[in-house]
Amino acid sequence: MDEQTVTKLSVLADKVRLDTLQTLKNMGYGHLGGSFSIAELLAVLYGKQMKIDPKNPKWEERDRLVLSKGHAGPGLYAMLAEMGYFEKSMLATLNEGGTNLPSHPDRLKTPGVDATTGSLGQGTSVAAGIATGLRLDKKENYVYLICGDGELNEGQCWEAFQYLAHFKLNNCIVIIDDNKKQLDGLTVDIMNPFDFQKKMEAFGFYTLRVKGHDIQGIDEAINELKTVEDQAVCLVLDSIKGQGVPYFEVLQDNHSVKFNNDEINQATEEAIALLEKSIKEREVHV
Repeated sequence: MDEQTVTKLSVLADKVRLDTLQTLKNMGYGHLGGSFSIAELLAVLYGKQMKIDPKNPKWEERDRLVLSKGHAGPGLYAMLAEMGYFEKSMLATLNEGGTNLPSHPDRLKTPGVDATTGSLGQGTSVAAGIATGLRLDKKENYVYLICGDGELNEGQCWEAFQYLAHFKLNNCIVIIDDNKKQLDGLTVDIMNPFDFQKKMEAFGFYTLRVKGHDIQGIDEAINELKTVEDQAVCLVLDSIKGQGVPYFEVLQDNHSVKFNNDEINQATEEAIALLEKSIKEREVHV
């Protein structure tokens, strides 16, 4: 990947952060941490890797994305808006009555959403089913399954992984967002996950690990996974909850943030200003 493409995707990731932050601030609360930790991943997928057509969201030849960690819906919505699936003004309706942007993705409401998710663990089985259908139809499309590290406390995830591995469904690229935190605290304290890469390898997956902010590394890892012919595949993102904004990276309660005091509101305004400035400065180079 050339430097200009890396810059372009980096700008796209920060636009997702900016849109998400502004949307959640206006709403007064929302799932910020897990949306930010997949911003670079979403930029690589939608900006380079996925076969999509925003003007035709139901295009049969598209790749599919299943955001099993559905609470990161605000980040996905921001990306869909940036890609032109719907007007960015729609982001202001997040979680309002009658909205087409519920707090968790709903395939019947939002253009570009391929799977309804939010009840943690179920997206893994949905993705396995989609991958099976594509394989039976002899389609070459990919399914990108994004799981949360806390979500993998759910046994259903491991049942789906065992199924994917047994049937060698390498058209489903499993991506684990290992941001080290879940709703109630650190994953290592709540239910120690140990080493996700070793666990997935033990389940039969060809597994790679890459830093969650490393755009080129994410892209190269996905390219490598696509060359695997006879094995299920997985990418573990070594990410940070709240990734990309230092204040939110170290904020203890950054899973679902409440914008309800002077400190956090000031930090948010400063983050918005810095993101806007950074995006503007880098856009001249793409």
